[in-house]
Amino acid sequence: MATTQGTDTRGPSATKPGPSFLSRAKPFVVGGLSGCIATCCIQPVDMVKVRLQLVGEGGAKGSTSPIYVFRNVLKNEGALALYKGLDAGIIRQLTYSTARLGLFRVFSDRLKEMSKGSDPTAPPPPLPLWKKAAAGLAAGGIAAAFGNPADLSLIRMQADATLPPESRRNYTGVLNAISRIVKEEGILGLWRGSFPTVLRAMSLNMGMLATNDQCKEMLAPTLGNGWTTTLTASAISGFFAVTFSLPFDFLKTRLQKMRPDPLTGELPYKGVFDAAVKITRTEGITAFYTGYPTYYMRIAPHAMITLISMDYLDRALRKLF
Repeated sequence: MATTQGTDTRGPSATKPGPSFLSRAKPFVVGGLSGCIATCCIQPVDMVKVRLQLVGEGGAKGSTSPIYVFRNVLKNEGALALYKGLDAGIIRQLTYSTARLGLFRVFSDRLKEMSKGSDPTAPPPPLPLWKKAAAGLAAGGIAAAFGNPADLSLIRMQADATLPPESRRNYTGVLNAISRIVKEEGILGLWRGSFPTVLRAMSLNMGMLATNDQCKEMLAPTLGNGWTTTLTASAISGFFAVTFSLPFDFLKTRLQKMRPDPLTGELPYKGVFDAAVKITRTEGITAFYTGYPTYYMRIAPHAMITLISMDYLDRALRKLF
């Protein structure tokens, strides 16, 4: 007796499974871990960068040589001082980088899906540069809001040794810093300097991620999709990220490090625009690019390590899941 097998008439759209939780979470996990790896490698350079940006504050004079600052930290504070604030840096990456790298990929993929034509099975076309830039701006701005408390703690811990002994905060770690900021300045104190932080994150994300994707698309036909393309694209994108974001990073450092005058109780700057005007008057417009080589040596390698780590982790997770 013949048996009749039922035929599935639901069509491919009905049987295709939706994205799993792991596939949705992967861009965020990969982004956060990659940022942590890069931060552990680049932390000493970041310390020197912050110290350089504080040279000239209040009209004070000091050397703007990265080598001098590096040697001075080693001589007066020891080698471990170069990693001061690393715990805050790690927490910042687990919040900020997890959000900015993960959201950029989510936004980019969504924009690609929206760019598809009437054929849903056709591969999505490459995004134009302006859409990549929009995804980078949005992801960077949102992520900066999550990462500002840890970023504020990091800046203050790195800058503490530049203050007179009686003015130092002497935070013992990121949790101590956050709790004391809340106690002494209120909960909103955790977002001091958040406006330039958001501007910096938006400009950096746009310059780094949008340019990186664009460069990889342009280089792939000639160099292939290997590590040569990844390294070249990340170095180029590092240049644009530095050029776009350094003025905002400079303002962010000054605003986050400031503390009230012991006599008047007034802060040096009322906000980002007041800081920009005062710095321009007292130090000149070129002050906003103080430490450019050091900043580049931090951002470009950080971008390269992050992007290489992302590629490696993405491939490894694809094999596991």
